[in-house]
Amino acid sequence: MAALYEGYTLCGLVPSQNLHSSGIRGIEAERDGDHVLVTDSTRTVTLFKVSDQKPLGSWTVKQGQTLTCSAVYNSQTKEYVSVSDHKVIRIWNEGDILLDKAFKATVTSDIWRVHCVPGGNPVVLFQRGAVRLLDPLLSEPQQRIEEVLVQEETIKWSTTLMADDSQQFVIFVTEQRGDHFLYMQRLNPNTLHRYRLEREEPGLFPLSFSATHRDKHICLLYLYPNGHVYRSEVSIRGLGADEGSQALPLPRILLLGLPVSEGVLEAATALVLDDAHIAVVGVPHPSAGAGKDYLCIWNTNFQAVQAGKEMSGKIYGQLWTYSNKLFIPHGKTLSVIPYECLMVSLASALGKLKQHKTEVSTAPASVPSWNIILHGEKAQPPRTVETRKTRTSRKSQSVSCLTIDQVLELVKTAPVDVVQKEVEGLLARTDLQGLQPSVGQIASTLVSRSLADPTFYTQRTLVQLVHTQSLCHSVCPDLVLLALERKDYFLCQLCLQFFPDIPEVVTCACLKAFISMPDVDAEKASLEPDSVSFMESLIAKEDDQVGLQNGFSPTPYDEDRSDTLVGSDTVIETRAEDKEKTSTPSQDICPVSLNKAVLLNEVLLTPYSGTFLLPHLKDLSSQQVVLFLRYLQFLYLKYSQDAFLHMSGVRSPSLTQVMDWVSLLLDAHFTVLVMTPEAKGLLLNFHRFVKSQVRLVSELGKIEGGLQELSNLKVKKDVGQYSIEVIELL
Repeated sequence: MAALYEGYTLCGLVPSQNLHSSGIRGIEAERDGDHVLVTDSTRTVTLFKVSDQKPLGSWTVKQGQTLTCSAVYNSQTKEYVSVSDHKVIRIWNEGDILLDKAFKATVTSDIWRVHCVPGGNPVVLFQRGAVRLLDPLLSEPQQRIEEVLVQEETIKWSTTLMADDSQQFVIFVTEQRGDHFLYMQRLNPNTLHRYRLEREEPGLFPLSFSATHRDKHICLLYLYPNGHVYRSEVSIRGLGADEGSQALPLPRILLLGLPVSEGVLEAATALVLDDAHIAVVGVPHPSAGAGKDYLCIWNTNFQAVQAGKEMSGKIYGQLWTYSNKLFIPHGKTLSVIPYECLMVSLASALGKLKQHKTEVSTAPASVPSWNIILHGEKAQPPRTVETRKTRTSRKSQSVSCLTIDQVLELVKTAPVDVVQKEVEGLLARTDLQGLQPSVGQIASTLVSRSLADPTFYTQRTLVQLVHTQSLCHSVCPDLVLLALERKDYFLCQLCLQFFPDIPEVVTCACLKAFISMPDVDAEKASLEPDSVSFMESLIAKEDDQVGLQNGFSPTPYDEDRSDTLVGSDTVIETRAEDKEKTSTPSQDICPVSLNKAVLLNEVLLTPYSGTFLLPHLKDLSSQQVVLFLRYLQFLYLKYSQDAFLHMSGVRSPSLTQVMDWVSLLLDAHFTVLVMTPEAKGLLLNFHRFVKSQVRLVSELGKIEGGLQELSNLKVKKDVGQYSIEVIELL
């Protein structure tokens, strides 16, 4: 799974006059994850403490001089390094006030970038491809710098990586007459390898690059304007001596095909976050309309958006990440957006679990601050960035010294407000080891007390415990039933989302409770915003499309003139009668309220085994089954429209899941439904749906056969200058 938390502004921007640049040349990590260096595109370097949103220092070159390289931090010497006017290397420390009085050295060739990884030595990359360590270069600044690149070849992007064996690599990509090359410069011993990237469509060149080191391989990720994200890998085990100017072909695989609304992408970036997630900015959200800019986290294994946030103002196609924070300039601000990526359980991708339910994790997650994960409560105040002063105040006011056992004893007897305060303080601590057992014990104790005492219920604390993703149904089996008893539908929704092991009997209990709940209670519930937004758009969409989609057309075909239902020797053969009884305008209206539909969607998305679910479905009444089938019919009709084909980034049931539930309900209640008058129209409609799908498969089979015949035809060699051929498909 992945999550984007509430962001905050680090500083304002002064975009360039052409409005195509944010005014930021680069952002580099400093001494730790809470300090960054921001270099603008003109004259200034600023040191920020991220959590306090304030600058700790700023350095500027003289008027008429320009910083041409992002400043980096040398962790070995505690100094900063940058380049002005392409040839002047400047080195200073935090105590220096004026850059002009700090150390500087002029070299003989233009510099492209200075790179420095934590624990490594700064490396200077020259514009013509030569690489030098900083210290040897400063010992002889006027040394001759060789030219590695050929004529008309220019560097487009560069970075540096440290391998597991402390082997440092400088990686850069160049462009020459439409061809792109990858260079890998290994330091100590110095070896250089050159690879040629495969070309994309004519006129399309990579917009961004990102590189990582994994399992003795350098992985290069690059994004094209058509939305294609490719990955290439180079093994560092077999890198030997220099291969001269020969460029080896670099294989690639298509990792993602991102949506492109109109034309091609102009300012977009794809950035690797971990082995399974990438951050993308400047690419439309799959479920959002055109004209909106989003920051999204894609899961490359499941080809799905797992988190998205709309960004206001112009997007410049720039993105950096340090210490689980994304730095993105947009409009006139530089924003910091914390994120979290967790590995997804393989079980959630198998069988009935193959869906966009990516919240299940195989390992306990780190617990984010409770004031940013309780997004479901309307009364939650806006998040404010925690400064040093407020952090000190919070630590002094909260009882953070209590042990887990003390908190458990307190949960058994203390009032609600005290319990909430102590549990929240416990989860906010960073020195806890083995969080998962502690969360399970606290949740079980809270549930037991809530079941025994009707006046005690800590909804906010239970929501926070579920959000830690250290809970599952096996650890706290009574939590879902308690939420149903207290009519806490938001907690029910979270449990259905985050628990991978909910038994079928509990799933059926949730279905029965949701479908039977009064609309008044449903509308009072505060549910997850994205799921509500999805249903709002689905319900608001007018059914103005009559084209064939997914093998189904709302208007019956001539082939459907005779629909036969065999039951008590009754045969229905009149198309007009069927249309009157089954093709009513009510099919286009959602039969349940908005929030009830959201909760029913969570049931559809819950993992299950048909063998174990079927007996429990028989406990539903005929009225409940008919209402649920009407809702499934509504979903089928909506999914059969072009507007809702691509829902990859939104947590929503798929067409396959809808039809699977229809099959289960018909298997469990077919005899009752046949004898129920109000179910007759539903059965006719579902019969027609199946026929349309069968017809679609049949037509696809004919097309496949025709294409095979075409592929088997032998092209005649002597066809003359003009020819007319008649191809007959049998």
